Amino acid sequence: MNEITRRDEVSLSAAALRGAPWKAAVIGGGAVAATSFGVGLLGGGDMVWALGLGISLFALIAAVGAVSKPEEGDRVTRQARVWGLRHPWKFALLPAGITAVLDYPVQLVLDGEGVFGSAVHAGWHGLLVYVIAAVLTLTMQGRARSAR
Repeated sequence: MNEITRRDEVSLSAAALRGAPWKAAVIGGGAVAATSFGVGLLGGGDMVWALGLGISLFALIAAVGAVSKPEEGDRVTRQARVWGLRHPWKFALLPAGITAVLDYPVQLVLDGEGVFGSAVHAGWHGLLVYVIAAVLTLTMQGRARSAR
C-alpha cells in the first residue's frame, strides 16, 4: 500500500515550496508586471493583464526555484523536493492553485467580468502555470537522482 492521499500530496508540495526563493519570486513577478504595464501604456495598457502575468511568473519562479536544489534545506524539505521532482504533475498543482487564488480577486475587481468570468480567467492562468511548472520540473528530474 504505497498510495498517498491527495491531502498528503498537497502537504508534500507545500513542504517543497517551503524553501522556495520567495524574495526572487516577488521581485521577478513585480518587475515583469511593472514592465508589462509600462510597455502597455504606450499602446493602451491593460493593468489586469500585467498583474495576471506578474502573479503567474511569481508562482513559476517559486515552483521552479523550490525544486531546483533538492539537496538544500532540512531533511523534510529535501525529501519533499525529491518527491516534487519525481511527481512533477502532482507537484505543480499547488503553484497552479496559488496562481488562480491570487489572480481571482484581480480579475474580479479590476476586470469587471463578474464572478464566473473572473473564475474562468483565473482558472486559465492557473492551468497555464500548471503546465509550465510541470514541464519545467519534468526537465529537472535528473536532479532527483543525483540528490539521493
